[in-house]
Amino acid sequence: MEQERKSIMVTWDFSAVSYNALKHAIKLAHSLKNNIILFHIVNEPTEEEGASKRMVETVEEIKKDLGEDVGYQVQHGVIFKEISDFASNEENNINFVVMGTHGMKGNQKLFGSWALKVVSGSTVPFIVVQDQPPEKDRYTDIVFPIDFKSENKEKLQWAIFLGKYLNSKIHLYKAPVQDKNLQKKVNVNLNFAIRFLIQNSIEYEIHTSTKSSSSQYKKELLALCKKINADLILITTTKHITKFDYIFGAKEQLLLANNEKIPVMCVNPKSNFAKVGQFMYG
Repeated sequence: MEQERKSIMVTWDFSAVSYNALKHAIKLAHSLKNNIILFHIVNEPTEEEGASKRMVETVEEIKKDLGEDVGYQVQHGVIFKEISDFASNEENNINFVVMGTHGMKGNQKLFGSWALKVVSGSTVPFIVVQDQPPEKDRYTDIVFPIDFKSENKEKLQWAIFLGKYLNSKIHLYKAPVQDKNLQKKVNVNLNFAIRFLIQNSIEYEIHTSTKSSSSQYKKELLALCKKINADLILITTTKHITKFDYIFGAKEQLLLANNEKIPVMCVNPKSNFAKVGQFMYG
């Protein structure tokens, strides 16, 4: 029996950024042989019928304008719960979610926190985007920051998954660490990643940060992304996120809405670890 195709879920609010997210999803779906489902949330049950009619018109427009057949789902509830619940439900067979964000300008500065709150509640990864994708058929360059945390191994499985299916080059970027014990852990994670990338015949390149402070490291990370024209930054989110949690020396929501507008794939600790584990060993 043929295995049921997985779906890429796109959070949909009829805005320009959700349309950008759709275009990223289409690019990925073509390479991964996934379906696409638009997910729209309304506040009250009485709004579902009207929203469903509008969604029917939307998928028809997408078919006409982009030549793509997409599905849709309308649900009522709270965005922070409904998006992650639907994506995490194994019966829905969601591979990952693509979500648009408005960035961090003006009174939209809180939107980064909104995105992070949605992302952190899911057991499947999110790709958070700001702009539409570039004019090429796949993600060719993915940046993989390496630090001392054990969660690097979970992130690595998705790097291998994307590297195999998208034929992407993985750019390993070493974090600046002063403590010798932590330096050792960074090197262990780097060597572990290299071993499995080689085993899976995935092209890679190593970059080492020259900056000592975490804030400078974030700037250098984004400068590297810009230099190599990176398509994606692959990160793990912090466990038990609070307002004091930092990643790469910067709050995660700031990275999600980075000024270079580079898409960020967020893997929550223990998210879909077993499902992609097969790619660790070729």
